[in-house]
Amino acid sequence: LHKRFGGKRIQLFLCVLYLFIYIFTKISVDMYAGAVFIQQALQWNIYLAVVLLLAITALYTITGGLAAVIYTDAVQTLVMVIGALILMGFAEVGGFQAVLDKYPQAIPSIRVPNTTCGIPREDAFHIFRHPVTSDLPWPGVILGMSIPSMWYWCSDQVIVQRSLASKNIVHAKGGSLLAAYLKVLPFFMMVIPGMISRILYPDEVGCGDPDVCKQVCGNPVGCSDIAYAKLVMELLPAGLRGLMMAVMLAALMSSLTSIFNSSSTIFTMDLWRNIRRTASEWELMIVGRVFVLVLVVVSVLWIPLVQASQGGQLFIYIQSISMYLQPPITVVFFTGCFWKRTNEKGAFWGLIVGMVVGCTRMILDFVYPTPQCYESDTRPDIIRYVHYLYFSIILTLLTLIVVVCVSLATEKPKPEQISRLTWYTRFDPVKESEEVVVSDLQTFEDATVYPKNMENDAYPTKEGTLKAGSSKLKSALFWICGIEKQNGEKPKSPPPSETPTCSLGEDPCMRHLVNANLIICMSVTVFLFAYWA
Repeated sequence: LHKRFGGKRIQLFLCVLYLFIYIFTKISVDMYAGAVFIQQALQWNIYLAVVLLLAITALYTITGGLAAVIYTDAVQTLVMVIGALILMGFAEVGGFQAVLDKYPQAIPSIRVPNTTCGIPREDAFHIFRHPVTSDLPWPGVILGMSIPSMWYWCSDQVIVQRSLASKNIVHAKGGSLLAAYLKVLPFFMMVIPGMISRILYPDEVGCGDPDVCKQVCGNPVGCSDIAYAKLVMELLPAGLRGLMMAVMLAALMSSLTSIFNSSSTIFTMDLWRNIRRTASEWELMIVGRVFVLVLVVVSVLWIPLVQASQGGQLFIYIQSISMYLQPPITVVFFTGCFWKRTNEKGAFWGLIVGMVVGCTRMILDFVYPTPQCYESDTRPDIIRYVHYLYFSIILTLLTLIVVVCVSLATEKPKPEQISRLTWYTRFDPVKESEEVVVSDLQTFEDATVYPKNMENDAYPTKEGTLKAGSSKLKSALFWICGIEKQNGEKPKSPPPSETPTCSLGEDPCMRHLVNANLIICMSVTVFLFAYWA
């Protein structure tokens, strides 16, 4: 975006927005989900479980760093897929047809009389639900949910950095296709097991009385969030149960570690360095660690709202927040890629207007929460009748109108802001004046301060100089902050980097292979939509 539009205000605005998105939809949600697993396994208080999860995550991050996350992700994925397939538990309910037959009868024994509390929806097995009266209207699912999904899969830092790590375009496409194939599995590994859990434990997972729900999971709004954890604890044998719990918590902790690192990098490199341009590496590392602590505190304070919002359904909470904050970013990225006339002023004011409207709706949602099944709906009409999926479409159109109008009313972007930066100019020749900017900033996990004067057994101080004979406490503090003890040797100069190859060329054979897999993956998706329509 900086090369496409120029200036810094869009970059700074998006940095702040990304941090809010991380707090609202990533950190607090991950902590709450992990705490639910611990609560179900050990019967602990939810906040005690959060503290334990954070303590383990901190130890995991300090001792292993991101390298431990990378090496364990592949193993975790394999074990989670195998364990989840075992956990489908069709045998416990009599097969897949029995799931279709028994789910409508999965009604709790205690519920509020003369209400729909605890009664499964009649359209539970349909994707395309009523466009007005259903909980997930089909036009909103097709259009409204696709808009923030484009932002997440195309521009979210946690996702994009994995594509940028690929060797070439074909490898990036192959990794995306592998992720697409894996995304088909959650229907069988998460949705169906959740329904099975409701069939097997209707009084716990499907509780319809606030007092019963409070007793079961500590949340009077509902206990649907414990469905998967309940299935793990009740169906799997002892060894596999422990392994599955360990893998799920490890996956959550690795996600937290990645998000903490990304958030710290965004704040220190994009925000703090603009506030203090002369900040030393020592200061940046301290600021990064302190900011992570601030993120943790804010996220923990946000957990009660996550727990109580959207009828106690964690997935619905994530989707609703995404619909309010992410569509303006999607519009800016896509207009910047596919419309040459988009300029900095149009993109900036589109973001501002979209975010003001989206945040207003989000605040109204928290002020006027979704009523329970036994309560009358007294919310304002704009919240009551405009579903959050439809709001995503409205917000996208509003942002698009602002971007187009402001861009047309102001000056055209410069030629260097168009060349090789839009879809239509991606094959433009590289000009001699263009340089590939390679950041010389080190990541926080591997950052090491090398002051001018180096002595044995010395550590950097606040001013960037060395102080010998530091105490063990200070040594431990430096270790936590990622500063290594120096042995008196000067650091070796890094080898000269190779000139980056600016090419979008692909091997014809591999291109045909990934394109064929794309067609197969899209066909599977269309079949699933048609089957459950």
